[in-house]
Amino acid sequence: MADAKVLPFDDDRSRSGGGRRRNTTPGTGRQGQHEPGAAPVSALPGAQEPEDGQQGPQEPPEPPEGPGGGSWDRRIAGGLAFLRRRLTGDYDVDEFGYDEELTDQVLMSLLRPLARSYFRVEVKGIENIPSDGGALVVANHSGTLPLDGLMLQVAVHDHHPAKRHLRLLAADLVFMLPVVNELARKAGHTLACAEDAERLLEGGEVVGVMPEGFKGLGKPFGDRYKLQRFGRGGFVSTALRAGVPIVPCSIVGAEEIYPMIGNSRTLARILGFPYFPLTPTFPWLGPLGAVPLPTKWTIQFGEPIPTDGFPPEAAEDPMLMFNLTDQVREQIQHTLYKLLVQRRSVFF
Repeated sequence: MADAKVLPFDDDRSRSGGGRRRNTTPGTGRQGQHEPGAAPVSALPGAQEPEDGQQGPQEPPEPPEGPGGGSWDRRIAGGLAFLRRRLTGDYDVDEFGYDEELTDQVLMSLLRPLARSYFRVEVKGIENIPSDGGALVVANHSGTLPLDGLMLQVAVHDHHPAKRHLRLLAADLVFMLPVVNELARKAGHTLACAEDAERLLEGGEVVGVMPEGFKGLGKPFGDRYKLQRFGRGGFVSTALRAGVPIVPCSIVGAEEIYPMIGNSRTLARILGFPYFPLTPTFPWLGPLGAVPLPTKWTIQFGEPIPTDGFPPEAAEDPMLMFNLTDQVREQIQHTLYKLLVQRRSVFF
């Protein structure tokens, strides 16, 4: 459960013999030149001189490839090369455990159909994320399960002209769950703490944070699209220290994928979860009840709020942090209301 406190080859395919054949004549080591005493081409049995205006002997054309043949060859070769690198350990991860190759080639490929075909995510304002340098994306959080963070990650990577990667700040619980812990690290998520966030931002990364945390993710369906408290403004302090812009982000559509109509606090306490959701389908339909509803999503990135104009000591000013936090929250809430008025239906 990912959540944030504030989450070719040069395919000139080899011909037989290692390259194109050269049209050489007998008795010569160079094309088109005869050694003394060598018989002319016309004197060879069965040979004919080319008529005027005609070219000499031509190399027979090679048969055309079948439909998509070259493409499939590249895919297979690329897949085999990927497997070889994984098996031999010939790949890189950063200090946080982020595996860019695995994320791009596997994780994104698995999430992309969900974003494009199932939730049909529409992305607006992607140009508000800078093409280079650090930026802090602050978004609302909802949906019972944190699919909104994953869809946000796909949206930034697939729609930004620079194909930027979003590094999400996740809650402690994410890194306590088996399998989920490893996948989160590989996908670029890291613990939602000021030190990690600041190092990522100073390294020029786009960092994503959802300040509502579990309060937003597990709120009742009746409170949908009503932002919860944004904590104490720790994300603002981090952005001020790193001198990066804050990009507000509003997500519509996630609230309805698992309409939370109840919360079993007893089960939550036994399992060690912050809440145990009860929806119209879960747990009554078993595993089938865990399938999200195919709602229509919109993700809009708002105008960035610059922080590089503030002095270094501004990060210690509680009043400034409160004002900037409130500004970001109000901008996200206002955009949520606007998107809700504009949408025709929850599913279309």
